[in-house]
Amino acid sequence: MPRLAVFHADNLAVLRALPDACVDLIYIDPPFNTGRVQRRTHVATVRDDNGDRIGFKGQLYRTIRGETSGYDDRFDDFLGFLQPRMEEAYRILSPEGSLFFHLDYREIHYCKVMLDGIFGRASFINEIIWAYDYGARSKTRWPAKHDNILWYAKNPESFTFNFDAMDRIPYMAPGLVGPRKAALGKTPTDVWWHTIVCPNSREKTGYATQKPRAIIDRIVKVHSRPGDVLCDFFAGSGTLGESAAALGRSALLVDSNIEAVQVMKRRFAGLDVLWRRGSPRASSSLELLKEAAAADREAFRAAEQTAAEKAWAGAESADSAEADGPAAASPQKRTRKAASPRKDAAGAASSRKRATTKKTARKTTRTEGGSASPRMAGRRAAAKGG
Repeated sequence: MPRLAVFHADNLAVLRALPDACVDLIYIDPPFNTGRVQRRTHVATVRDDNGDRIGFKGQLYRTIRGETSGYDDRFDDFLGFLQPRMEEAYRILSPEGSLFFHLDYREIHYCKVMLDGIFGRASFINEIIWAYDYGARSKTRWPAKHDNILWYAKNPESFTFNFDAMDRIPYMAPGLVGPRKAALGKTPTDVWWHTIVCPNSREKTGYATQKPRAIIDRIVKVHSRPGDVLCDFFAGSGTLGESAAALGRSALLVDSNIEAVQVMKRRFAGLDVLWRRGSPRASSSLELLKEAAAADREAFRAAEQTAAEKAWAGAESADSAEADGPAAASPQKRTRKAASPRKDAAGAASSRKRATTKKTARKTTRTEGGSASPRMAGRRAAAKGG
């Protein structure tokens, strides 16, 4: 049963072919309108004493250049391009769904004003800063080492937010919080530190603007549930699709760049995927995804119910043991007391001895022959004299 559908098409046409409120989470990473063509050349290196680059321990390596992929990231009217697509995104989003809009410093301010107009200012929940420390550094200004991700909820009063599914990060000063908290870690803030997909990373697909799985996984886990249908209509290398498949969700992906589709074909090898060209079958493909999503949802609920039953049974066993504990202990104490008559007799004798000692001590306060003590005799003489 397919859990991914990939469309090689104009995303606006696909969005317009989808019904209302049909997806539960939208993450998009649209072109950043950098004003240049985004390119990435596949590069491999082999050990060579006459190589053109220095590697580990000063050894020489020869560079082998492969194919170059990319796309044109230049728009005369960037907001005019985005607005109809974002209006459709709002329409297809479910009532408790969220939009994550990923851009950088160049256009994010203008896009926020546009999204406020579509979703409403109250629907803006967070601006997440993805910060990284990789690549060249400018010598004429502060190097730009972050992206901006805007989070909008369709209904700001009710949206999916799975706090317990959030991954935890290390404390910067673990010695100040104690070993238990240090081992548990802390929840992230709205600043997410994570490296980009490095050129030598196993995760790398070769796509020019690929985003890390860890960033997308965090969004998917916290802002959707198993069995939900996700959407990325600027799919690129397909990171959202890979995350969805790994985490028990379904995903509808769209990209007009044939090189992006080819990357996704390599990346999704072995998965059951609907490959579509154009938008005519968008609605029927969504129905197939929803069938798979329903199966995933039922499996997740069954697993939850089983886990809850086991937890309930464990709690009942613990309660029963706790209730039986004191009742079982009391007879043992009584039995030990009843089985020790010598101790009881010795205790009674000791009590009698203490009583006798006190009585004797009172008698010793009087003088020999039964006369009163000097102090008492003085008091009597004073009384007679009066």
